Amino acid sequence: MTTQQISDSELAGQPAAYWTGVAYEALIAFTRARQAENGYTQPQFWLLRNLSENDLSPDGEGMTVAELRDAMASYIRPEDDLAVEAGVLLERGWLTRDAEDRLWLTEAGEQARADLARNHPAIRAALHEGIDDADYVTTVKVLHQLIRNAGGTVA
Repeated sequence: MTTQQISDSELAGQPAAYWTGVAYEALIAFTRARQAENGYTQPQFWLLRNLSENDLSPDGEGMTVAELRDAMASYIRPEDDLAVEAGVLLERGWLTRDAEDRLWLTEAGEQARADLARNHPAIRAALHEGIDDADYVTTVKVLHQLIRNAGGTVA
């Protein structure tokens, strides 16, 4: 589908599911490409975030790969192999593994998490270029209503 030379009334009749799917794939691909340019993957960043008491972890306790997969269930992609990604972070010294196979964030890993997070404002700015905040807020509100109308829940 294309929006070139389509009237607003025709555009209003197009399926939201199609366009949200296209948007999702494009946004993920863009974000992952920018992260790769900076030497890390999105799943690696998620691992660091989920193990950091300064971010998503409520207590900074170690977790197994299976526990991490469960924690990321709402956003991990099928092609993401957390065991492989964790292996890279272990080699970098950003994670350690204990006798119970739990992964723990190292001091270097916490510093890396903080450093990598500094890339995200630039990624967001590039994605939001030409979109004013009011339009963005309206779009998110419309998406929330579509989700509710479809029987879903908005977190």
